[in-house]
Amino acid sequence: MGQRVRKQHPVSLAVQPQTPCLWTADPQVIRHVLCSYNYVKPWEVSISAARVVGDSVLVAEGEKHRGQRSILNPAFGAIQIKELAHIFVQKSLELRDVWVEEIASQGGTARLNVLDGLKKTTLDVIGLAGFDYPLEALNSKGKPNELNEAFTRIFTKTPPLSLHRILVSIFPFLDLFPDERNRRVQEANVVMRRIGLKLIQDKKAAILRELGNKGGNIDKKDLPGRDLLTLLIKANMAKDLPENQRLSDEEVLAQIPTWVHESFTWTSVFELTHHACRPWCLFALTQNPAVQQKLREELLAVPTESPTMDELAALSYLDWVVRETLRVHAPVTWTMRSAGIEDVIPVSEPYVDRYGKTQHEIRIAPGNRIITSFLAVHHSKAIWGEDALEFKPERWESPPEKISEIPSVWSHMLTFSAGPHGCIGYRLSLAELRALIFTLVRAFEFELAGSPDDVIGVGMFTQRPGLQSEIAKGAQLPLIVRPYVRA
Repeated sequence: MGQRVRKQHPVSLAVQPQTPCLWTADPQVIRHVLCSYNYVKPWEVSISAARVVGDSVLVAEGEKHRGQRSILNPAFGAIQIKELAHIFVQKSLELRDVWVEEIASQGGTARLNVLDGLKKTTLDVIGLAGFDYPLEALNSKGKPNELNEAFTRIFTKTPPLSLHRILVSIFPFLDLFPDERNRRVQEANVVMRRIGLKLIQDKKAAILRELGNKGGNIDKKDLPGRDLLTLLIKANMAKDLPENQRLSDEEVLAQIPTWVHESFTWTSVFELTHHACRPWCLFALTQNPAVQQKLREELLAVPTESPTMDELAALSYLDWVVRETLRVHAPVTWTMRSAGIEDVIPVSEPYVDRYGKTQHEIRIAPGNRIITSFLAVHHSKAIWGEDALEFKPERWESPPEKISEIPSVWSHMLTFSAGPHGCIGYRLSLAELRALIFTLVRAFEFELAGSPDDVIGVGMFTQRPGLQSEIAKGAQLPLIVRPYVRA
């Protein structure tokens, strides 16, 4: 059941050489940094993110972030995500049917780049769950879908590392001469802004018509609704919301690509993530056939192909597989913060500095960078035991006590980060991942089409699977897929 830890495509960090950086996997240091507003995303990270998601909750800091988060939180609550569960299952079944047709056309067994179908499914899910807009990525019927094409241009191709990208991160004024990647982002943002503002205006008008008998006055209790954009607009229009906390239409608009970004990186993390965790889960199952079969047996015991979210959550082995995937293959491998104040950070264990003195804390100056390695924490033998590098779902039957030291928003892992900037869409990402794995593993057997040593993580912040031998093609995961036939 052992499995090597995936390799990562080498990247460089665009940090000025003279800027002191603290690299850490100490849970106590991580908690101190991530759970405080005194540590912010550094300018080189914020600028890159703002190009894609604008003035959204992913970029905002301090009081502005608190205000945006307080309005967004109700839309991402457990009850709201549960109401969207049917979308996750429906789109998972659509992907299954697409693959069934493709396998049949190839004679009963197919070599598929599963990343392609998973990306399209995620786009369709976020379109319907996020703002009740059919992106039709899985089943395109002739006429191109503008919003689908815009999202695809931004989010579905991992941009190659280049000297231009690094220089723009250090010297933002060079963006006056955008490369191909930035030109695609700019063009897509024009389309997203036009369609997004129209969506917001239409939904606001529909909400006022729905509640016309109340004279347009909306209380926070009047939040029933399904898609996240409608819930956000209702919360933002509530009469009991202080004026200084209301979002402008531009700020509401900025959250739309944020939801897509969440689903592709944080599963969350959206996601959201966390789009990246779906293919890593299938990869892990190809490297552990016994786990794949044990999981399939649990899933096939469920008497319906359209389970509720509660029914999915009750499947213990599925839950363990999901947790282990997000531990071993965390799609976001590291994060960076900049100290906003002079500070003293406590450490878990004393250390000896370069002068031979024993220290119990780390002194930080304003502007110093703190780089946290999520994978280093998730793969730490001191925390997880000697088998930390193995993909072993059974460890979650009785997880080690030391994981309680890890700050998190879910399951004592950093997959969805921690603190006030923790992934707001993690519930959505988990629900979609469970629905996809439930449907696909019941229907198909998966085998890696090539050598596991050729599979690496590609990307700077988000690690998606790719092939070392075909690195120029970017993210991909070719699998041999065949229908599962019950004995």
